[in-house]
Amino acid sequence: MAVYTEPLKKIRKQRGLTQKDVSELLGLSPITYALYENGNRQLSWQMLNQLADILKTSTDYLLGRTDETVPYEKPKEE
Repeated sequence: MAVYTEPLKKIRKQRGLTQKDVSELLGLSPITYALYENGNRQLSWQMLNQLADILKTSTDYLLGRTDETVPYEKPKEE
């Protein structure tokens, strides 16, 4: 099972979204999204970034590198 499966399920549920909701936001079929969430299909870096944006979290959270669900703030350009 992929490292991101549990954080992905947890944050999706915390955000009040179904697998179908997320699949529609990504432009995927619900079956394809379920394969990602269940670890039966590997996420690309692009998909990981899209999921982090949609779920308003960080890629580090999805990868299990932090328990902090709030995304990092980007430095402001001067």
